[in-house]
Amino acid sequence: MASIGSEDGDIGFQIAPMVDVVFVLMLFFMASAGQQVKERELSINLPGGNSTQSGARRQPAAVTPVIIEINSEGYVVINNSQVGAPNDKRLPQLREQLKAMMELGGGEDPVIIRPSPDARHERIMDVLNAAASSNVQKLTFG
Repeated sequence: MASIGSEDGDIGFQIAPMVDVVFVLMLFFMASAGQQVKERELSINLPGGNSTQSGARRQPAAVTPVIIEINSEGYVVINNSQVGAPNDKRLPQLREQLKAMMELGGGEDPVIIRPSPDARHERIMDVLNAAASSNVQKLTFG
């Protein structure tokens, strides 16, 4: 009669499956190391401290935000004055006003675009194109 735990039934610790697992892990880590994502450098101008030669502090210029609203029908309103009809894709009035405001404010005035939730994306792109052609430097969505 064979007893439990005798030499016939006890296989002991097997090292071969452990070596196989180590080799599989090595292959996994070697393969994933070759697929690292390369970071790209973004050209972002961060604000910095300006120092003057004479040591006098300059007063910051008054910054007036320019608010462009786009309603669900496609009308474009800049600072409570309508400048674009829904069928006007180039928005020449908006371009002229933005260009004049950028020249007057030295390009420091921020432009805030507030589209209606129902506004068409195509219309938002028309406004963005008008802002880009008017040399708008500071643009955000509100």
